[in-house]
Amino acid sequence: MKQELQADILVVGGGLGGTAAALAALRAGRRVVLTEEYDWIGGQLTSQAVPPDESSWVEQFGVTASYRRLREGIREYYRRHYPLTEAARARRDLNPGGGHVSRLCHEPRVAVAVLESMLAPYLGSGALRLLQPYRPVAADVDGDRVEAVTLAHRDSGDRITVSAPYVLDATETGELLPLTGTEYVTGFESGRETGEPSAPDEAQPDNMQAVSVCFAIDHVDGDHTIDRPADYGFWRDFRTDFWGGNLLGFRAPNPRTLEAAERTFEPNPGDDPLAVVGDQRLGGGDMNLWTFRRIAARDNFTPGAYASDITLVNWPMIDYFLAPVIDNPDAALHLERARDLSRSVLYWLQTEAPRADGGTGWPGLRLRGDVTGSADGLAQAPYHRESRRIKAEYTVVEQDLSAAVRGDKGAVSYHDSVGIGMYRIDLHPSTGGDNYIDVASCPFEIPLGALLPVRVDNLLPAGKNLGTTHITNGCYRLHPVEWNIGEAAGALAAFSFERGLPPRAVGDDPALLAEFQDRLTAQGFELRWPDVAAY
Repeated sequence: MKQELQADILVVGGGLGGTAAALAALRAGRRVVLTEEYDWIGGQLTSQAVPPDESSWVEQFGVTASYRRLREGIREYYRRHYPLTEAARARRDLNPGGGHVSRLCHEPRVAVAVLESMLAPYLGSGALRLLQPYRPVAADVDGDRVEAVTLAHRDSGDRITVSAPYVLDATETGELLPLTGTEYVTGFESGRETGEPSAPDEAQPDNMQAVSVCFAIDHVDGDHTIDRPADYGFWRDFRTDFWGGNLLGFRAPNPRTLEAAERTFEPNPGDDPLAVVGDQRLGGGDMNLWTFRRIAARDNFTPGAYASDITLVNWPMIDYFLAPVIDNPDAALHLERARDLSRSVLYWLQTEAPRADGGTGWPGLRLRGDVTGSADGLAQAPYHRESRRIKAEYTVVEQDLSAAVRGDKGAVSYHDSVGIGMYRIDLHPSTGGDNYIDVASCPFEIPLGALLPVRVDNLLPAGKNLGTTHITNGCYRLHPVEWNIGEAAGALAAFSFERGLPPRAVGDDPALLAEFQDRLTAQGFELRWPDVAAY
């Protein structure tokens, strides 16, 4: 069965960037079709089960007003619906998980509820049509314009074709780019081309960051050991030169120094979650694996409400870097191997991992598929750190924002800024055999030119597929930056729709650009940073 729909703006991909893009277009009065291939909207925050990675100043500034509403909505959801202790409930900066990676670690389904509530008025009015679970499979293109995108239902295969004058690619891996013939790059660019200090001399398009399949666990009485995974023997013995030991082990490189460092692991350590400060300036927070990405600290809740803390496993040892999963005919095989690696990590933790008391394994570790909303217990979707990226009118390069290059000058300030972001350039081990690349960066801006493909007129990136390099993707890929990128793309599409112009015309006309930036500022975008230091 095939249906046809029309919209003012089509947003393909319902992750953070896609949801933000849809909201921006809807606020402007546009009719929007939003699609998502997984059961939950929210992407890396929900279906990929990654607690938010944010800057040290996130509680004060550095994000859009709508992203702040999302964060505060999550906290308010806990206050209204969860049995928090009085001390936790009273905290303005409530961190339900007390995790070290972020000032707001929480269970994925809470973010789903808040994101759905943000879309609910538009679903009720009919301004928004949400197609779920659908993925893009084909596109109709006329010259430099995308006319329509065909989507297939994940389970039934039923197809829907959506036509729209503006199309946004908010998929996790830039799926629309090859379907529409939009020029794009993958992997490492050549340093000779970009001038980046951390880039190789020759381009390496198949050299991409590791993909990870995350999962949630708690620790309770009883034996919850899973069946031995098929490739467990392979993963238990797997080593690579730069790791400092077996992949399945508590010893792994420190991303910032590259020296092998020993992590600790102690379920339910009995720490005070209200004393945790999630600040990336203080370090990555991953030395204690249990509290690193803990998403529910039982001591934040009334006694007996939670039998255990819940922690989210997104640790070095689940990084799958044997092969890329973009533009690879064997992508499905490698994604399944990534899932098997995650199962193997859990099985190793349950059976063979060394304990401080001299024993081995924690059979009380329990896989919490109910927390991640999946049948097999793992996250619904793989965590893609890297996407196909458009060849853009402007490409952000390392020397635009590297603290080592820019020093006291701070990041390059773009005349066409449509938002700001901050994170270290954080690249995980890659499929070309590279170790971490972790570089201090300056608080940076998002240039409009990075949202404009070099040729295609009406397609915009709305996530990690904007005009960055392999290097700068490492700091543009995090939650609030992806949201800002998507929200800016949605606002740009709506602004262009009103005037019947291609988005590039906004960047080319100083008066239109100033008007558009004024509109963004009025909606709560921050286009420039205050005077803050790099880290």
